[in-house]
Amino acid sequence: MRPPSEPVVELQSEVPGDSDGATLAAVVRALRPELSWRQAKDLCSSGRVLLEGAAVRDPARRAAKGQRIELLRDPSADGAAKPILVHVDSAVAVVNKPAGVLTVPVDRSDHDTLIHRAAAAVRRWETKRGGKGSPSLRAVQRLDRETSGLLVFARTIPAERHLQDQLKARTVWRRYLALVEGHMNEATFVSHLLENRGDGLRGSWERRRGSSVTPPRDARSAITHVQVEERLPTATLVACRLETGRQHQIRIHLSEAGHPLIGETVYVRDPRRGPTCNFHASRPLLHALELGFEHPGSGETLRFAVEPPTDFQAALAELRRRT
Repeated sequence: MRPPSEPVVELQSEVPGDSDGATLAAVVRALRPELSWRQAKDLCSSGRVLLEGAAVRDPARRAAKGQRIELLRDPSADGAAKPILVHVDSAVAVVNKPAGVLTVPVDRSDHDTLIHRAAAAVRRWETKRGGKGSPSLRAVQRLDRETSGLLVFARTIPAERHLQDQLKARTVWRRYLALVEGHMNEATFVSHLLENRGDGLRGSWERRRGSSVTPPRDARSAITHVQVEERLPTATLVACRLETGRQHQIRIHLSEAGHPLIGETVYVRDPRRGPTCNFHASRPLLHALELGFEHPGSGETLRFAVEPPTDFQAALAELRRRT
């Protein structure tokens, strides 16, 4: 994660033509229509609105068409960010992951990961109900650091094995929302992912060698189904359903199709060119919207859904506004 002292840009755009000469508060409301006038003014006075890179605390300041405007994430919210326990019982814990948090530690210095936060939340849940269950959790799936949304942790070894078997059998329901560049069509992507496609990045074997050549043994099958949810002037809101869950699978498949995630900086041909949709995001805009699986104990089919976080919704609102 970024150091707490470094501001995080939640939304970056240009002052639109129809806001030329408008007050800064009015421009903020145009970019974030879910905000009230009071909230927009407070956002300005708190120093979280930058105009051409400089904080402007006067909500009545006039903005000009084409000026770069940035909205910063509330640092107090970052520090207080806690995973939401969407569901917890003796076998599983379903968590709504914030963006910017590792799912599990990568090295010994990683102490504020999702599994740490979720274990603390489970401990509090157990304490409130007078239970004595262990708060320890077992990771059976992972989300990228910058991806938000749903995932499940197992609380016991039998539950871990049961969930792993479901993932292997491809019976776990996983549906993501993504904002991608350009006008994308519905598609199903089937490929074999390699750790190194030839330039140090993960990628599809078929893109490098052609589908008629047998992939190497270390290539792993990856299947992504993409459905169009909403067409925008320069972007597309899509839903991605996974059959397999390879690392960076959605990001790779969408980028290889010519429609990288808005905010993508890794799987693009030339990251210096900037997004074709003329919208900058502080992270790849990908959210794990729905999760479903068979409960390891009861056998009941569970299905969960959580709305995208504020930055995703703000980006979508701005792209819609440009219609």
